[in-house]
Amino acid sequence: MTERVATTLGLYPLPDWAKDELSDLKGHQKGDLVDGDEGPGVREAYERVREELIEDQRAAGLDRIVEGQGRWDDFLAHPLAVHDAVETGGIVRYYDNNNFYRDPRVVDDLGASGDVPAELDTATGLLNEDESLQAVLPGPYTLAELATDEHYGDEAEFLHAIAEFLAGEVEALPAHETLFLLDPSLVTDPPEGEENERVSDAVDAVAAATDADVVLQSYWDAHEEKTYAHLMDADVDAFGFDFVAGDRDAHLYNVTEFGTKGSISLGLVDGQNTAVESADTVAERIDWVLDQIPSQTFDTVYATPNTELAYLPVSTYREKLSVLAEAAEIAPETEVSA
Repeated sequence: MTERVATTLGLYPLPDWAKDELSDLKGHQKGDLVDGDEGPGVREAYERVREELIEDQRAAGLDRIVEGQGRWDDFLAHPLAVHDAVETGGIVRYYDNNNFYRDPRVVDDLGASGDVPAELDTATGLLNEDESLQAVLPGPYTLAELATDEHYGDEAEFLHAIAEFLAGEVEALPAHETLFLLDPSLVTDPPEGEENERVSDAVDAVAAATDADVVLQSYWDAHEEKTYAHLMDADVDAFGFDFVAGDRDAHLYNVTEFGTKGSISLGLVDGQNTAVESADTVAERIDWVLDQIPSQTFDTVYATPNTELAYLPVSTYREKLSVLAEAAEIAPETEVSA
């Protein structure tokens, strides 16, 4: 029987109190990006943020708990932005929206930094015995695309170094049930030619660093055929598909033409729109997608937002967490409409 799991892609909005307090502590105007210099007051504030974000998920009833990534002001570029081998450059637009991050310029050899493992070590201490931790990291291709290489001098070598860095971070993680690799650049700026094979190898290298279930999640669009076909060679447990902003016909074509993994992750709640879906609507969307793939029975269906949730007001993000949790509990219908 297919298990339905309600979870998210992490990167939650900061509580309102934290925006004000952290802005004062860092000596910045509101909305500025952090400079990586975290004194005791900043660290203590982020600890309280982490506790609140975990409690939000607990209150909603999610099946997997993420750390929340309250410190990730640079979004998916964060693991590099705080790395000793990286110098942060100018402000860059984060994909095609009104959010920005600091350009991480890699200037030396990348090694595991331990930043994300430290976050998750702390998060683990906040979980109850019956709660399951989910780790969240950028996928290797996205992290390479968001960064600037000023050290390796070769695209293939740089992607390999990024993958090895992420694999080192994964190896140092505390016990976790699932690992979500967020790789939206795979669809917004897809690899070309032989790069597709290198990307698949890079994803495989990161996934091999954990015994947990690994979900490779892209969003905002659908994979090009060649990219998707190569990704099928990567040893991950599930692909994630954006059924909100993405081309659902293209998703279904790839799945039926090239197959897919034994589990599937479905982005069905809009992570960038304040309109709150009903749990019944989300459950119907799950049923509809599965009805389009009658030849396959999945071990697990992950019900997620289609993107990170940092774009939403705090009250809306909390509502959407509850919607996901409730939708995953609704029994499948035998007949649903699109």
